[in-house]
Amino acid sequence: MTCQGCLVPRHTLVPVCPGKNFQIISPPESALVTRELAEELLRVLDRFGEIARRSGFRKVSIFFKPGIFGHHKVGRAADIYAVNGLGLDEWKRRWDAVWRRCSSVTDANERRAIVDHERQRNLGWQLYKALQTCGRWSQPYGYPIQLFGPWTRSEGPWKHISDFLLNAHRDHIHVAK
Repeated sequence: MTCQGCLVPRHTLVPVCPGKNFQIISPPESALVTRELAEELLRVLDRFGEIARRSGFRKVSIFFKPGIFGHHKVGRAADIYAVNGLGLDEWKRRWDAVWRRCSSVTDANERRAIVDHERQRNLGWQLYKALQTCGRWSQPYGYPIQLFGPWTRSEGPWKHISDFLLNAHRDHIHVAK
């Protein structure tokens, strides 16, 4: 599938293109970004889709919603709200439920098996980790790296996020380039 946005001048905002291992199910105008951010998201989301396929998932679907503040105004940020039809808040609820369940399991091997199983099936967490480990996100001078979401406090890369910022990103992942 060819993305029409890939044929416009570099300074123009373009939609994030679908990749070999993922599809975008939100309207194109929900993720109008700079070409640089679109290319970075394509690269990282394709890598994420590849990882998800190894876990038994088919081509994963991604849902964006447009942001209205800061980097969004100039197309330097995008917000991901859902993976494979489930909101990031639901993926996080499932993640937290597994960790609560593990807190009552005394056997370390059993705890490890429970967490490993969740890591294999939780696409929200997998997406966050792919964005964290594979992405090259903006870090304006004096500010944290621009990757925020429900897993920010536990996974980073900037764990010392304010309650306000964490609460604002409890249902989506924000990335900026």
